[in-house]
Amino acid sequence: MPFKIIASQCTSCSACEPLCPNVAISEKGGSFVIEAAKCTECVGHFDEPQCAAACPVDNTCVVDTSLPRYQPPA
Repeated sequence: MPFKIIASQCTSCSACEPLCPNVAISEKGGSFVIEAAKCTECVGHFDEPQCAAACPVDNTCVVDTSLPRYQPPA
């Protein structure tokens, strides 16, 4: 499942944006958002999602359970 950023908790620190290997994170309306279509959960790049690892606010970068998990190409 791709990750999402809880806008009400985002402090706009931008720690996550440069770490995303898929350039899926951008600033919109004063907080950051993750474009679900680009999010691969960092599979193939890192052992853990970098947005969640870098975020200074607990439980702000979370799994979006409303969308299916990323499936790497076969």
